[in-house]
Amino acid sequence: MLAVHFGAGNIGRGFIGNLLYHSGYETCFVDVNEQMVDLLNAKREYRVVLAEASQEEVIVGNVRAINSAAHPEQVIAAIAEADLVTTAIGPNILPFIAGLVADGLRKRLELNRKPLNIIACENMIGGSTLLKEKVYETLTDAEKGKFDAQFGFPDSAVDRIVPNQVNEDKLMVKVEPFYEWVVEETKLVGEKPTINGITYVSELVPYIERKLFTVNTGHALAAYFGYYYKVETINQAMENHQIPQLVEGALKESGEFLVKKYGFNSEEHNKYIKKILQRFSNSYIVDEVTRVARSPIRKLGPNDRLVSPARQYHEIVGKEPTFLLKGIAAALLYDYSKDEEAVQIQEMIQNQGLETAIGKFTQLEEGSALFKGIVNQYKQLANI
Repeated sequence: MLAVHFGAGNIGRGFIGNLLYHSGYETCFVDVNEQMVDLLNAKREYRVVLAEASQEEVIVGNVRAINSAAHPEQVIAAIAEADLVTTAIGPNILPFIAGLVADGLRKRLELNRKPLNIIACENMIGGSTLLKEKVYETLTDAEKGKFDAQFGFPDSAVDRIVPNQVNEDKLMVKVEPFYEWVVEETKLVGEKPTINGITYVSELVPYIERKLFTVNTGHALAAYFGYYYKVETINQAMENHQIPQLVEGALKESGEFLVKKYGFNSEEHNKYIKKILQRFSNSYIVDEVTRVARSPIRKLGPNDRLVSPARQYHEIVGKEPTFLLKGIAAALLYDYSKDEEAVQIQEMIQNQGLETAIGKFTQLEEGSALFKGIVNQYKQLANI
């Protein structure tokens, strides 16, 4: 079986490529990093090391790679023959591969009538749907009908912490032991891909929100509170006597609305929260708070990991979320000078006032309970 995977970075090799190999696939990585492509083609295997006390190591083999910038025709040919296409390239890059994916699928229709699923494994809601939209923008109406019949773009939710790392062995990648890959089976075409580690569900949104508003929310808050308390790494933040309580408080708030909204088992969700907190505390993963906290404007957006759970908690539970609002305030106080978005936030607060900045970045209505709550929490943290 052949899998074509876009993205030979740490997530691609350490997470998706690892699972594909252990499920019997040959993996053809597609990337524009010439050095990484050359190394994969020279060695045809790489090491994955677990970030834990055992430092367990596995070899991922049966791999090759194509430089899509230099040899797009090879990518098209690979897609035409593939049994599965996956991505782990980042949400912003998905639109840039759409034309190449479309050309590969056109070639496949000429040579091979077998259905094919394309799964975007990105840290976003609706990654495969976005890729499908961009692919379909390049198609004629006649092609769209053929594509609908032959190709599926099931959305997925992925979760594995793969820290920034510099290794002597350029192909080796260190990953945390925990992982989760959930795929929406209702959007599949043909046979369901047999991959050890995938969980197929009929409705993906509950699992995406559970992950986004537990893992991503907690990770971001550990970073913003860590920066506030002048801590350098996430695992050090979780050793601080105050930060774990703040993060756990926020995750219990988000958990309360998730359980009520989607019917998750309350006891099981509390275990999930505990597991997430343990992952943040992993001393074998050294992740700088400034890396995790980066791009605060995006993270303060109305539908992202800070404001959305606060708003939904208020709407669904009917109470004001103390810890989530404190986390939003900490994000607004994040003034790391090397982060362009952090600088933009601080300039707006300084030049136009706190209330203007809150309205601009969170899209919350001035005068609302949540808006006032953020102002109060900000003033407390800033000692105003």
